[in-house]
Amino acid sequence: MAKLSVCVEMFWQSLSIPERIARSAALGYSAFEFWGWKGKDIAGIRRAMDDSGLTLAAMCIEPNFSLIRRDAADELVAGMQESVHVAQQLGCRTMIATTGNTYDDESFEASRRRVVSHLKLVGQVAADHGITLVLEPLNTLADHHGYWLTKMAQAVDIIDEVDSPAVRILMDLYHQQVQEGNLIANLRQYIGRIGHMHCAGVPGRHELVGGELDYRAIFKAVDEAGYQKYIGLEYAPTIDSDESLREPLTLV
Repeated sequence: MAKLSVCVEMFWQSLSIPERIARSAALGYSAFEFWGWKGKDIAGIRRAMDDSGLTLAAMCIEPNFSLIRRDAADELVAGMQESVHVAQQLGCRTMIATTGNTYDDESFEASRRRVVSHLKLVGQVAADHGITLVLEPLNTLADHHGYWLTKMAQAVDIIDEVDSPAVRILMDLYHQQVQEGNLIANLRQYIGRIGHMHCAGVPGRHELVGGELDYRAIFKAVDEAGYQKYIGLEYAPTIDSDESLREPLTLV
């Protein structure tokens, strides 16, 4: 059965992160996730985790959206080391990396070489601490105009060159449906390289039911492929957060 994680960045906007963790647990979820850790009450999050029993499924590295940046190797390694320290405090074993936007004055291949080089460096920090680092393609058609990495095959090519069991892909079902579709075939083909997943309804990035994606069929395919990691609910609710989050539990 698919294991769902609540991306608390998207829900209960008036509440603190620890309060959102408690609300997720009250609804019956076993895991949560968030984006960047800077500026967050790490001690308060740890207490909320201890009180609720929830697992932190994933968090972003700092600096995020930076793998493509020129002359950023030292900053990326230092940021990854600091991020790993925070992840260890919170018992988090999966961290999310994004590339950032395209440089208009260089070729795709030149940017790719830099991304691979940087990913090898931060991936080694992850490997040294038992962390899985997941690289996320995003869509440029609706949400992240100019973002460099957009397709699953591109991400696979990169992590195959990095060649580290600690570096995998974050397959965001919403982003990939918007960008290229072919979700079930791609997840079946690339399942061995997928370390985390996100989901949302298409179009609009809202609830899972009512759009063009059949999440019952997708979650069934995920199960059949043998995926046993978390799928993060990363969508903007159109109704009350509690009411909205009850629905995904009926789909798995």
